[in-house]
Amino acid sequence: MTPARTFATAGRVLLQLRADPRSIVLMLVAPSMLVGLFAWIFVDADGVFDQVGPAILALFPFVVMFLITSITTLRERRSGTLERLMTTPLGKADFVAGYALAFGLAAAAQAVVTVSFAVWVCGLDSDGPVWELGLVAVLNALLGTALGLLASAFARTEFQAVQFMPLLVFPQILLGGVIVPRDTMPDVLQAVSDWLPLSYAIDAMDAVTIGETGWDVYGPLTVIVGCTIGFILLAALTLHRRTP
Repeated sequence: MTPARTFATAGRVLLQLRADPRSIVLMLVAPSMLVGLFAWIFVDADGVFDQVGPAILALFPFVVMFLITSITTLRERRSGTLERLMTTPLGKADFVAGYALAFGLAAAAQAVVTVSFAVWVCGLDSDGPVWELGLVAVLNALLGTALGLLASAFARTEFQAVQFMPLLVFPQILLGGVIVPRDTMPDVLQAVSDWLPLSYAIDAMDAVTIGETGWDVYGPLTVIVGCTIGFILLAALTLHRRTP
């Protein structure tokens, strides 16, 4: 992998994103709108949004970045762009790392907008610092990006990329603590949830909002970073030049 080629790929992807207003709106506006909708639903239920808000704040950036990354990457392959790029010195690792870097920057912008909206507009109460909420949101969006890159390596069409959501995303939503706390689940489901990275993202968000410090916050974040790196490496190894 060559840094210059990686940065060139990232720059090309960012230019493409800038020319696509719909993707920008989906990344930057949609998560905040969904968080705002949840806050509105519980506006008359005192304290409820403070309980469910952290899980929601972890969930939406993850899902949005998974969708955008998997579909965009697959479109590059189906259009033959990746095949043409591979005739140059650009390697698979450069391509995947460039996409991860570009969408990582987009994820950072998304996290700033979404966390700011949740805290200062929707009134999400956090005993921990706001910057830690932003850090968790960024890493969670990066996790969605990495998983989207991996899913795109196995999908043949954009529709198939979306079909990976019931396999890769929905179980994490159901078992990650979004609907019910993980410690109230049956033992078998708790054991399964321990292997799902979104569970640790929600744990980290909850830890920050209740004012936990140290390993209670950074332990789950370490797991998220490890899973993100693993998914990116697997995506680089399994990426096809062109969809058959």
